[in-house]
Amino acid sequence: MNTITTFPALLAEAAQNGPTSIFSNPLVMMGLLFVMFYFLLIRPQQRQRKELNARISALQTGDKVVTTAGIHGIVHNVREHTVVIKIAEGTMVEFDKPAVAVVHKKEAAK
Repeated sequence: MNTITTFPALLAEAAQNGPTSIFSNPLVMMGLLFVMFYFLLIRPQQRQRKELNARISALQTGDKVVTTAGIHGIVHNVREHTVVIKIAEGTMVEFDKPAVAVVHKKEAAK
């Protein structure tokens, strides 16, 4: 049987059997599974992405960063779409802003 004839058959069978548990319906179980995936996987990732985008948009000279390639450095210059990172004395590398994976804000003068 294909799924088109199976779904109406399931509905007809559920109607004939009378009152049963709501959790015995496969559609309800799939809906609950989707809700669980949303709250356990999708929503936390969206929150992390928003926080990282906020940190990237607030980049300032002197912040320590790690790129997606694993390069550690200090922000030398911030432009509209790119950031120049100092990775060694006299070595500056320009990256796109989305390539920044971790931002450690510079510490205030004590």
